[in-house]
Amino acid sequence: MSRIVVLGAAESGAGAAVLAKKQGFEVFVSDMGGIKDKYKKMLDDHGIEWEEKQHTEEKILSADEIIKSPGIPNEAPMVRKAIERNIPIISEIEFAGRYTNSKMICITGSNGKTTTTSLIYHIFREAGYDAGLAGNIGNSLALQVAEDPHEYYIIELSSFQLDNMYDFRANIAILLNITPDHLDRYDNCMQNYVDSKMRIIQNQTNEDSFIYWNDDPIIKRELEKYDIKAMQCPFSELKEKGSIGYIEEGQYTIEIPTPFNMEQEALSLTGKHNIYNSLAAGIATNIAGIKKEVIRKSLSDFPGVEHRLEKVCKVGGVEYINDSKATNVDACWYALESMKTPTILIIGGKDKGNDYNEIKELVQRKCVGLVYLGADNTKLHNFFDPLGIPVRDTHSMKECVEACYEMARPGDTVLLSPCCASFDLFKNMEDRGEQFKTLVRNL
Repeated sequence: MSRIVVLGAAESGAGAAVLAKKQGFEVFVSDMGGIKDKYKKMLDDHGIEWEEKQHTEEKILSADEIIKSPGIPNEAPMVRKAIERNIPIISEIEFAGRYTNSKMICITGSNGKTTTTSLIYHIFREAGYDAGLAGNIGNSLALQVAEDPHEYYIIELSSFQLDNMYDFRANIAILLNITPDHLDRYDNCMQNYVDSKMRIIQNQTNEDSFIYWNDDPIIKRELEKYDIKAMQCPFSELKEKGSIGYIEEGQYTIEIPTPFNMEQEALSLTGKHNIYNSLAAGIATNIAGIKKEVIRKSLSDFPGVEHRLEKVCKVGGVEYINDSKATNVDACWYALESMKTPTILIIGGKDKGNDYNEIKELVQRKCVGLVYLGADNTKLHNFFDPLGIPVRDTHSMKECVEACYEMARPGDTVLLSPCCASFDLFKNMEDRGEQFKTLVRNL
């Protein structure tokens, strides 16, 4: 009997363990942190051995194969030892893909993944298709394959997940954009990160489709390096040579496989970035054979994604918006670009090698105040203070919201769009967004 070791026992790890057990492997799960009670119960219910707050070396390095949580870097000591011993290391998605013949619609990109994935899933469900939501959102793909199989899976893929995928094949691959992100995990080398994102098209055949943003300079450059067998389906904001999805004269238009158009104003998602997300989703669902009237209705009534330009409430004539998912500079750029009123921007957190020059012009043009929110705001002070915009320095969400309340005037917008990871002060970006919403609603 082959031995599978799973490193990390959150959603992906616990699900992978259950599938491995069902497939007849000897399974051991190890997590250097604490394991949530619901995952302990899941492992216990399936008779799977586990440990928490430690890694027992002899139990881990006796593996025939290791399934690694995407959150664990290759530099982790136990991972390095496994690599030295030539133990294969794969992702949960790679493992799950071995045990299903379902159609895979896979979405990656530096920004817009969650919105686009959620929108595609919404359209599939509205069409009555049997679809599961997986990857960075939804439930573990492996657990669904093991216990709740679906005909289609809509999967959001991070670069970390793609790094440990080798034979997995996306029937429809979507690459939204590539901008600097997570460079701290890629030796501060942009090309390493780019190479990771491009793995979305590996193993595609001429029966598959590849949807991508035609205006992205990095994607354009990289495509020249690859022999792409899948049908290419580029999209752009304006009609360009080769683009099969675009906006023209206020019309949202898709040319193939079935011509489709609707009023741009009817789209439920607003802002330039959401035009791209809506085009990618429309093309993917059109390729999947979903009826035009269903796509049209679903693009019009999609409610949006929590923590992504989420309107919280108005207090004293001030609009508060939660964009906690903006964990890189490019995401913040899109958020600022969509602001129509004087804006107080909340920025800061765990910096990932950010270059704030990308948002400098927008900050100067749109922001009437900056509130720094981080354990260490030195880099923010050094870059933004010289712009002459009023700033406040805060180190907790309570301080931050109080500062925004004092600075904002009726007609302003307070925008939490931090550009940074949340781990210096918060459990994760969801915790950051929830704290913001709770405190704002209590103003």
